[in-house]
Amino acid sequence: MAYAILDCYTDEASGLGVPPYLGVYPRYIYGYLRENFPDDDVFYLTIDDLRLWKKHKGKNPNKDLKKSGKTNITVYNLTKNSEKIAEILEKIDELIVILGVHVPGKYLSAMPGTLHEVTPLLNDIKCHKVLTGPAVFGTQLFGGKFSEKIDLDIFEVRPFNFSFDEIAKYGVKGAEIIEQIPWIKMIEIETGKGCNVGKCSFCTEPLKSKILFRDNKDIVTEIKNFYDLGERYFRLGKQTCFYSLPDPVGLLRQIRKECPEIKVLHIDNVNPVFVCTKRGEEITKAIVEHCTSGNIAAFGIESFDPAVTKANTLNCNAETAMKAIRIMNKYGKDRGDNGMPKFLPGLNIIFGLAAESKETHKINMEYMHKILDEDLWLRRINIRQVALFPGTALYELGDKWLKKNKKWYWKWRNQIRQEIDFPMLQKIVPTGTVLKDCYAEIYDGNTTFMRQLGTYPLIVGVKGRYELKKFYDLRITKHMLRSLTGEVLEE
Repeated sequence: MAYAILDCYTDEASGLGVPPYLGVYPRYIYGYLRENFPDDDVFYLTIDDLRLWKKHKGKNPNKDLKKSGKTNITVYNLTKNSEKIAEILEKIDELIVILGVHVPGKYLSAMPGTLHEVTPLLNDIKCHKVLTGPAVFGTQLFGGKFSEKIDLDIFEVRPFNFSFDEIAKYGVKGAEIIEQIPWIKMIEIETGKGCNVGKCSFCTEPLKSKILFRDNKDIVTEIKNFYDLGERYFRLGKQTCFYSLPDPVGLLRQIRKECPEIKVLHIDNVNPVFVCTKRGEEITKAIVEHCTSGNIAAFGIESFDPAVTKANTLNCNAETAMKAIRIMNKYGKDRGDNGMPKFLPGLNIIFGLAAESKETHKINMEYMHKILDEDLWLRRINIRQVALFPGTALYELGDKWLKKNKKWYWKWRNQIRQEIDFPMLQKIVPTGTVLKDCYAEIYDGNTTFMRQLGTYPLIVGVKGRYELKKFYDLRITKHMLRSLTGEVLEE
C-alpha cells in the first residue's frame, strides 16, 4: 500500500496549521501510518504542490520573478515531493485530505485550500480519498455547512480521533514528516482537547471532546524529539486555555531544561478568568521567564457588552477582562531580547453574536479606550464575524443578529483600527525600535515583507528586494494601521 497526505492547511480556535505553522493533523496521521504500516510508502504533499501541478503545469511562477511582480503565495509552500507529485498520486492507494478553516485570518505566505478548490482538482485521481481535519465539523469559508455547498461523494469523511496515548506514539513517530518539508516551521504542539468552560454559544471546541489534558512528560518528549531533529520554533497552541493546564509552570521549566537552545517558545489561548488568581499570576511570571519575547495570550473576550456576554454565555465579563489585562501588563510589558515586549494580551472580538446592537460597539469602544488611556498594552486585536456551525447554541438561535448589523461591521472594524490599533502599535514598537530575526517571506513589487516567527507576529515592509527565507534585523521607521515599515541593519 502507498498513502499520501494532502495538507490543505487548518485554522481553528484551538490550533493553527497554516505555514509557517506545521499543524498537528498531518503529523499525527503520518505517525499513525508509519507506526501501523511500517513497510508502506507515506508521502506528504501540500495544496501548493497540487496547485503547481494542476494549475501551473509544474512551472513555478515564483522562479525568476520580475522586480515588479508579487510572490504567488498559492504555490509558496512546496514540499520535496513537489516535482514528482504526478508520479506519487498515480501510485498511491489512499489520499488523506486535511482541510478546514474555522477562524479564517489574513495569511502572509500561504493560502488554505477549500473544498470548492480541492474537489475538482482531485476528480481524476484514481484512489480512495479520505476527508479529515476541522472540515468534518464544517468550514467557515462556506457558512459552516460544507455538506450543503458541495458534493462530497468522492470522499470518505473520517475524523481520526486519536487518544492521548496514541498521540504520545504518533506525535513522536510523526516528526519524521519534516524530512519532506523544506520550509522553516513553527511546530504547533497540542496540550489538551475540548474546553473547561464549554458554554460559549458559537464555539466548536466543546463539540470535539470533553476537556482533557496531555501529560507534561508526553508533551516534552514530543518537543524534544523535534528539537533533536533540528527544529527550534514551537508554540504550545492547541488548547483553549494554557492557564488551565494541570502544571503549566512545570511544563515550561522542563521544556527549557530539555531544549535549552529553542529560539521561539510561545503560547496562544488564555481564558482571562484564570489569569485573575494567585495561581494565574505565578503562571504569568513563569511564561515571562521561560518563553521568548513577542509572546501573546489571546483573550477570548468576544464582547465587552454585558447583554452579549449573558446571551452567549461567554467565559468572562468586562471587568474580569480588564483585571487580566492589568496583571499581564504588570509582568510582561518589559522589552525582551528580540525587541518586542515579553508577554502581552491580545483581544478577540466577534461581530454577529446574539443580543448584539449598536450599543455593543459603543461599549466595546469605551473599554478599549479605557485600556489605551491606562497605558495598558494590547499586542493584537482580532476582529471577525461569527460563523454558525451545526451543534453550537448559536446555530440554534440563528443568524438574525449577524444579518441585522452586517451593514455596520466595516465601520465598526475600521474605527477600532484607527482609534485603538494605530496608537497602540506606536506605543508597543516606537520608531527606532530594532526587531531582531525577522524572516523575509514575500515580495510585492520592490518591497520585501518580513516578520519574526511566533504567535501573531507583526509584518514589516522593507523597501528593496532582499533574499527570501533568510533572517534580518530591522529598525522600525514608520507605523501603518496594523503593520510597520523598517530598514535592514547591515552587518
